[in-house]
Amino acid sequence: MSKPLVISDCDEVLLHMVAHFKEWLEESQGVRFELKGNNFATAMRWEKTGEPLEQQDIWRFLGGFFDTEMHRQLPIEGAVAGINRVAEDADVVILTNLNDERQQRRAQQLADYGIHARVFTNQGPKGPALKAILDEYAPSKAIFIDDLPQHHESAADTVPNISRLHMCGEPMIAPHIDCAHEKGHAHARIDRWSDALPWLLEEIERDPR
Repeated sequence: MSKPLVISDCDEVLLHMVAHFKEWLEESQGVRFELKGNNFATAMRWEKTGEPLEQQDIWRFLGGFFDTEMHRQLPIEGAVAGINRVAEDADVVILTNLNDERQQRRAQQLADYGIHARVFTNQGPKGPALKAILDEYAPSKAIFIDDLPQHHESAADTVPNISRLHMCGEPMIAPHIDCAHEKGHAHARIDRWSDALPWLLEEIERDPR
């Protein structure tokens, strides 16, 4: 008999990312990171000139962070215990938007913190990747956790029967992220694991939508 399946994002759901990215940029890369509103691109400016970074420089720094600085990333409060409690009642996999060559490093990064889960990498909207995972696992029901509203919209369009929890565990950016629940693309918005865990366990037991 198939088990329930929980498909979780990593950055800002299980591990902090943007706070450590900001530290790295400001201490060694000559870039100031000041997020105002929800526009990540305009948050990055050259320290010397105050000019915003070009798109190619933003991608270069993001790639550099994941190539050399993933060791900085610390767990979101309650995430390790929470996702491992979920894993007692469901299969758990990670769906992370990283290039495929970083898949093993992400899996090892999570394992070092005690999260032993299969990692799927993806680029772009997550709906098609979710469908492929569901086709492989054929779970009794599935729950998707992600911090970005566009991925919940993609999930709602592609695999509408999956339960969707919008969670952003990084206080620096959570207030600035549009709520996928308010937009009708997620079934709940909960940013703290202490509150999310009861919701997840109840959702695992709920009849499929």
